[in-house]
Amino acid sequence: MSYADTMAAMNAKREKIAALRKDLRALQETVEPQVVEDYVLAGWDGPVRLSALFAGKRDLMVIHNMGTGCPACTMWADGFNGVYDHLASRAAFVVASPNPVEVQKRFAAGRGWRFPMVSYDGSRFAEDMGYRESGDPFDDKLGGWNPGVSIFRRDGDRIVRVSDVEFGPGDDFCVVFHLFDLIPEPDPAWRPRYSYA
Repeated sequence: MSYADTMAAMNAKREKIAALRKDLRALQETVEPQVVEDYVLAGWDGPVRLSALFAGKRDLMVIHNMGTGCPACTMWADGFNGVYDHLASRAAFVVASPNPVEVQKRFAAGRGWRFPMVSYDGSRFAEDMGYRESGDPFDDKLGGWNPGVSIFRRDGDRIVRVSDVEFGPGDDFCVVFHLFDLIPEPDPAWRPRYSYA
């Protein structure tokens, strides 16, 4: 197939994807919010309630990160770091992981991360939100933690979750996969790494 014909066919597919995104957005607007408790998490300056993470904003994005043992989650977080100011202009943004606070601090400093972080340590937050499966054989090293994002909203005195989605290879939350998709031959051996030096 010629370059022009291939690009035309791909653009037609992209138009279908854009239409599906519009449908998803319309469906999202009909969601019945899920009431959640005001969890206490481990913050960098001591215990912090979920309600405090809103930092005066109506909406809160919590990234469920699998922690320092996952190079893929690190790649996602590196990407969020680059757009953090844009995200934080619209909603509060926090990355949560199972690592203890001191481990988070060292790892974040080494990567130059600017966003706030909290630890699941001592909380059922990740399990209750569906981002940890106790005893899951998914990966014993990572303890059954799952990556994704939950969006919370202040609703008077309540906190509600209005959406969430898991992260995975090829998802809409990591630009790396979409740029690689533009290279004609896939590289099935490619995996995210902490460093490429």
